[in-house]
Amino acid sequence: MILLDDIVFLTDLYEFSMAYTYFKEKKHEEIVYFDMFARRIPDAGGYMIFNGLTRLIEGIKHFKFQQKHIDYLYECGFKDKEFLDYLLNMDLKLDVWAVEDGTVVFANEPLVTVRGTVIEAQLIETMLLLAINYPTLVATKASRIVTAARGRSVLEFGARRAHGFDASLEGARSAIIAGAVGTSHTLAGQKYGAYVSGTMAHSFVQLHDSEIEAFESYARINPENTILLVDTFDTLGSGVPNAIKVAKEVLHPLGHRLKAIRLDSGDLSYLSKEARKMLDAAGLEDCKIMASNSLDEYIIDDLIYQGAQIDQFGVGENLITSKSEPVLGGVYKLTAQEVNGEIVPKIKISDNIEKITNPGYKKLYRFYDNDTNKALADYIALADEVIPLDEIEIFDPVATWKRKTLTNYTVRELQVPIFVKGECVYTESALFDIAVYAEKERETFWDEVKRLHYPHNYYVDLSQKLYDLKLSLLHRDDE
Repeated sequence: MILLDDIVFLTDLYEFSMAYTYFKEKKHEEIVYFDMFARRIPDAGGYMIFNGLTRLIEGIKHFKFQQKHIDYLYECGFKDKEFLDYLLNMDLKLDVWAVEDGTVVFANEPLVTVRGTVIEAQLIETMLLLAINYPTLVATKASRIVTAARGRSVLEFGARRAHGFDASLEGARSAIIAGAVGTSHTLAGQKYGAYVSGTMAHSFVQLHDSEIEAFESYARINPENTILLVDTFDTLGSGVPNAIKVAKEVLHPLGHRLKAIRLDSGDLSYLSKEARKMLDAAGLEDCKIMASNSLDEYIIDDLIYQGAQIDQFGVGENLITSKSEPVLGGVYKLTAQEVNGEIVPKIKISDNIEKITNPGYKKLYRFYDNDTNKALADYIALADEVIPLDEIEIFDPVATWKRKTLTNYTVRELQVPIFVKGECVYTESALFDIAVYAEKERETFWDEVKRLHYPHNYYVDLSQKLYDLKLSLLHRDDE
């Protein structure tokens, strides 16, 4: 696990090579601007859930070189004492703006903006991307799964499939932000106050002389939270009948009810329907049916379409690893430089159109319809622009002839100050406050944006001034 006092080395080595070159060129105190953004939305989805700000704040707060780091850089070939002393005495004085955890965001929007000296801004790149990419990826995946569940509970069950200790914990937190009601991860429960759920493994049933004996023992010892795994041998032939028997003969005399049964294999749709009939016929209408077994948003969507009688979904590996698309691909790109007090825009040009960046120091806005409170469009403008509050024309930055005039709207700036001259000015929210905020965020978007297949293309527009600047820089480089 990464120790916070080693956070300065959560950095690709080439960052140090560039930093040393800037230092020798005497450019190291020049002020630059970087944007972090994602070029595309995972799973061809309609939106993303931004996440990772808490980890980023933690990383920046602890970004301080110690002598052990300087000694290792010396071993790596950086032997210039003046440069090494500069790093040792460096305190980050960055200005950082970011959208808040739980915010619905889209491709090519500036999610984090960093202003600072070129060395400071460059050295945090890898750490910043690590802080944002994975949590945003998993929160987005979890949100899709929660949406597919259509009001049925989703539990995060992926700890044992996560890519390491840190990912298991960060993934559980991300899932809860996106709407999961709880997790199987005990440490997440302790650390975040999350609801923790756990039943039994098949091995528990196998280690008793019979299934009924295993169920009876579990129920007597755990009468207040009896959830029985019914598919170890024969789900409908023995598992559900034995669960009913234990409910009536063990739990009811103790004054308790069977909380749930869990299905972990087989045709979950068929089994859940038949199990529901058996439970209801036995007077156990309040007994829930849980399902697991490599679920994802598409399987859950199909199960509900088929009328499966499942009340709760336990989702593991496909959530915690975002298995269908396991990389967000967030990037961190230079957008401007200060020269004699003037902000000079910078642009990256590529043969791949999607890799051409939006230049300049920018701000990100969202327009809401005052009648419906639904989001109308997002809008990226240069920082010195004044956004009109009564009427504005927006246009598709690709098909520029598609234009629309907005009226009767409320405008909101999405990025907020996080650090000012190295001092954290942002008050972090508790996990469940973020989850509530994320739910409200999703409610401001039409269902068409959130559907799993071929979602509506929500527009992220550039201001006319920014669009013209981008074109001028592109044409300049063609000359």
